[in-house]
Amino acid sequence: MKNLILALLFTFIPALFYAQVTAFDKFEDKTGVETVIVNKKMFQLMGSVRTDGKDKADYQQYLDLIKKLDYLKVYRTTNAKYSADMKATVATYLKSNPLEELMRINEGGRNIKIYVKSGKSASQVRELLMFMDGGKMETVVMSLTGNFDLSEISLLTDKMNLPGGNELNKASKKK
Repeated sequence: MKNLILALLFTFIPALFYAQVTAFDKFEDKTGVETVIVNKKMFQLMGSVRTDGKDKADYQQYLDLIKKLDYLKVYRTTNAKYSADMKATVATYLKSNPLEELMRINEGGRNIKIYVKSGKSASQVRELLMFMDGGKMETVVMSLTGNFDLSEISLLTDKMNLPGGNELNKASKKK
């Protein structure tokens, strides 16, 4: 009986972790949804680039940061149907994966919410989720996982030109 319980646990635990990673993947192949997915292997390859030049220290900080990242997933749409579906998916995801609301912004007809799952310290982040409800403008869901410091986010948004980068910069300065 004990072996049966252990076998069931080992069978279902990976499925639970896989479900967390793929909560927003249903938007990947939808016409009308722009998708950017960067996985750990790509971050490792980007982190192995050698740098020479006058802004070497700044770029080295960026390379050190991306080595700490596991996944970056960005989904963007102006389609009302997909926007509503993204909003519902974020709500469902937050119920099953409790994240702390870091901040919310309401400007120019957009509602932006940023959530984090903290690591060992208050500024350390294991997961960052940003949802920009654009109303009639674009809606964006961004999920970033890894083990990084919140203060490093501005460096990432500057170098990668991420949607919602200004809002993430504000969040990293407030925490």
